[in-house]
Amino acid sequence: MKKTILLIAFVICANYSFSQEGMFGVRAGLNISNLDFKPNPDFENTHRNGFAFGFFAEYDLSETLGIAPELQFSGEGAKSKDLRIDYIQLPILLKYRFGDRFSVGAGPMVGVKVWEFEDGYKNFAFSALGGVEFFITDIIFIDARYSYGFTNVIDDDSYYEAKNSNIQIGVGVKI
Repeated sequence: MKKTILLIAFVICANYSFSQEGMFGVRAGLNISNLDFKPNPDFENTHRNGFAFGFFAEYDLSETLGIAPELQFSGEGAKSKDLRIDYIQLPILLKYRFGDRFSVGAGPMVGVKVWEFEDGYKNFAFSALGGVEFFITDIIFIDARYSYGFTNVIDDDSYYEAKNSNIQIGVGVKI
């Protein structure tokens, strides 16, 4: 099922990239992330400062509405080395523009865990993402985003359940 959703998202992004003109670019950001545990953990669970970087495209659906698929690396999880999780993510934002400079967006995001294998964390994570974006110039923008995980990132044999929570503050350049 997860592979099917990822394949459908890829096909949609590829279809838009070949059928319309759009805006492309790169963005980087600072992550302030944590894992929300249930029940509350009996160990230290402090936030992690990480980074994200990637590539994006944005296609107009109308004058005020656009779709923006991205491909990014994001360091998430919590501060403890055992609680860090790095992902390659595919967020797909539906954006509403208020003029030429300001927009808000929301959408789903799928993440594939990288670096470790059989480390106690699931390989896929699904999240909801929302954010705001402001263009400083015609090509440079700043943005702020918040994502919250739908899925438990810990393997099923654990007593705990944990979901990703991430604030991302970024800067980007359209090409």
